[in-house]
Amino acid sequence: MTTNAAPHSEIQIGIIGPQPLIELTNESLKSFPNFKAHFRNFNSSNFNSDALQDLMSDVDVILFTEYHLYEMAKQQVKFSIPVHHVPLMGTGLYRSLFLLKNSHGLRSLSVDTVELKYVEQILLELDEQAKEIYVYKKQTQGPEIQKIIEFHLQNYDTYDTVALTGIQEVADGLVEQGIPFEWVTPTQQDLIVSLERALLATDTRRNKEAQIVFGLINVDNFKGVVEKFTSEHDVQLLKLNIQQMLLDYMKQLDGHLINLGGEEYSFITTRGIFERETRGYKFIPLLQDTKSELNITLSMGIGFGSTAAEAGNHARLALRQSKELGGNVCYIVREDRSVLGPVDITTHTQYERYDLAITDAELLDKAEKAGMSAAYMTKLMARVARYRKFDYTAQELASTLKITVRSAHRILLKWMDAELVEIVGEEKVTHKGRPRRIYRLSFIDDGELF
Repeated sequence: MTTNAAPHSEIQIGIIGPQPLIELTNESLKSFPNFKAHFRNFNSSNFNSDALQDLMSDVDVILFTEYHLYEMAKQQVKFSIPVHHVPLMGTGLYRSLFLLKNSHGLRSLSVDTVELKYVEQILLELDEQAKEIYVYKKQTQGPEIQKIIEFHLQNYDTYDTVALTGIQEVADGLVEQGIPFEWVTPTQQDLIVSLERALLATDTRRNKEAQIVFGLINVDNFKGVVEKFTSEHDVQLLKLNIQQMLLDYMKQLDGHLINLGGEEYSFITTRGIFERETRGYKFIPLLQDTKSELNITLSMGIGFGSTAAEAGNHARLALRQSKELGGNVCYIVREDRSVLGPVDITTHTQYERYDLAITDAELLDKAEKAGMSAAYMTKLMARVARYRKFDYTAQELASTLKITVRSAHRILLKWMDAELVEIVGEEKVTHKGRPRRIYRLSFIDDGELF
């Protein structure tokens, strides 16, 4: 089986399970920019050990979204890479028992896949107790799904039970039989924990733990900040406070800080520590702390590379991206010169990911005519890809690009002259005023979106 070589900065992960859980996992993967996912919609009836064997040659780690598929795979395939499953013992089980209690009451339960001790533990926390709990014991022969459905049916007829299942196919069978049930599915929190475990298990990850990370930190509008102070003493005090906050943050990163003079600093740490302390590029408290405590904002650029020189060059490119966005953010440029960010301050975001350079000569020529840099063009393409939207009013484009409406109008006029956009209609507004023109970004091809 031939595969396209993926960028070496990405970790290939196989996600296996029924379609609803694949879609759920895909949402959680937006918080893991290092993962490149390969999805396989498998259940017990269409499980293909040969396809799974082929998948193993393409990925670094595999995650099963259902435990019974994981068990089935272990019996048929010898794994040569780390393999994990999403356990049904966390917030997903808690949610299912809570829903079951509200919809059917906690009478006798008929349970498969889920461990009895976890069910009992959560019932204890809910200050509830089921009359009886009947647990399915795994069979060694015959079609398992049908036997599980028959197990629940027999318990329902005999003991008036409510079924608790961790298998979609069983849930579908219970619907046909008219048996009350709850399908235990993982929450986003359960999936994030499982994905973090999978991330740490890969050889690729272990090899990158000690990789050098180079960072640049720049105080936004430093000249304007110091002009507010009336004495040199206050300026020096501010510089000392900034340096102290940076040193405190470097202590968390086990990093080495260097004052480059004026408003710029550099630091060196390792990739493993940086990823753990930023929770997988999702959390940089330094940005928020300096804003709230010192009333200044910082721009950060992080560079990954196979050499220190490469990492340093990429950090400078990343800092430029942060500055272009207006500061108070952090961007990362990775080994393959792809850009990742902005690294969010307080919440989990959907990341922009794009290559640093456009290679389409015609598109570059049009961008140049419109006075737009290649970096800005790629950033715009990434944002449009995020929303999968091509038609914009000036107001919508301003909101998407985080610029003023006036700037959006000016940009759109330049793009029209360069044949990068076209007017495709008008939007009537409810209040008095002229209709808003709708522009189509014709330079972005739907097939290019990722």
